[in-house]
Amino acid sequence: MFKGFRDFILRGNVIDLAVAVIIGAAFTAIVTSLTEKIINPLLGAIIGKPNFGYLKGHINGGEILYGDFLTAIINFLLIAGVVYFFLVIPTQYLLKKFHPAVATPPATKPCPQCLGDIPIPATRCKFCTQPV
Repeated sequence: MFKGFRDFILRGNVIDLAVAVIIGAAFTAIVTSLTEKIINPLLGAIIGKPNFGYLKGHINGGEILYGDFLTAIINFLLIAGVVYFFLVIPTQYLLKKFHPAVATPPATKPCPQCLGDIPIPATRCKFCTQPV
């Protein structure tokens, strides 16, 4: 029983998941700070208020806080933009730089007579039976 638990814990994907959760929590704090301390005040300077929490609707004595919903949508879009432009694009650039694409040789060649695709080692075209 303990051997199975040990094997489970020491598998690579469990350790990778734990590292991803820790890095994700730290990155969330950075992105939240960026949106709350820099981007929202910039929006406040442009719009006049740092969020849309003041927007409320009243229906039959009930209060609908659609401004908070708009603020959450804007924060989500800002966080997604920060993640994409500051994490995804640089990572893709580095992966392309350190692991360039390897060109694979073609598996077929065109027949000179009928232009059908035939395998490279073929000596006769399977479509027109022309010797290649």
